Amino acid sequence: MKKAILATKVGMTQIFNEDGVLTPVTVLQAGPCVVTQVKTMENDGYEAVQVGFVDKREKLVNKPMKGHFDKAGVAYKRYVREFRFENAADYSVKDEIKADIFAAGDKIDATAISKGKGFQGAIKRLGQSRGPMAHGSKFHRHQGSNGSATTPGRVFKGKGMPGHMGNKQVTIQNLEVVKVDAENNLILVKGAVPGPKKSLVTLKETVKTDK
Repeated sequence: MKKAILATKVGMTQIFNEDGVLTPVTVLQAGPCVVTQVKTMENDGYEAVQVGFVDKREKLVNKPMKGHFDKAGVAYKRYVREFRFENAADYSVKDEIKADIFAAGDKIDATAISKGKGFQGAIKRLGQSRGPMAHGSKFHRHQGSNGSATTPGRVFKGKGMPGHMGNKQVTIQNLEVVKVDAENNLILVKGAVPGPKKSLVTLKETVKTDK
């Protein structure tokens, strides 16, 4: 991996390209991310670049992280993540990674925590079918049978049932970067990106390519 950045989700809009084609896009406030540590094979056993994103007040930083940021000589950050860049040795502490690390046409993977939808039934959560809606059926949006009686005498692990929906880490692969506004640190990505507005999104160059 050579390209990655942290971003926050601004929202969705739509733009027209030069041919007049309408494209739905997600607007992401990408960076600037500050390098807080460069990990090396000699010291850490692997090579990586640690970055911080979004400033944080000093009173909200605990002592270990405060010492870490003070040692690096950078402002206190809310989010700290690592990227295992192939060219990690080319980075130095206090370097900035900005939105222009990507360009229009690049393919990326976007990772974020999806919107939480609370406790939901099996129909909404798993797409199961409902029963007849007539008055006498007595089976409308209930889950239905969960398993046999004597054999096996239990419910198998992994059985789809009602429960907490959403609020999980989701990665959407092979999204296309439509436009990059380097001056305002904005990246416009074609289509939807997981997570609510203001949520943290990790953008990396895609692990898949079009065949």
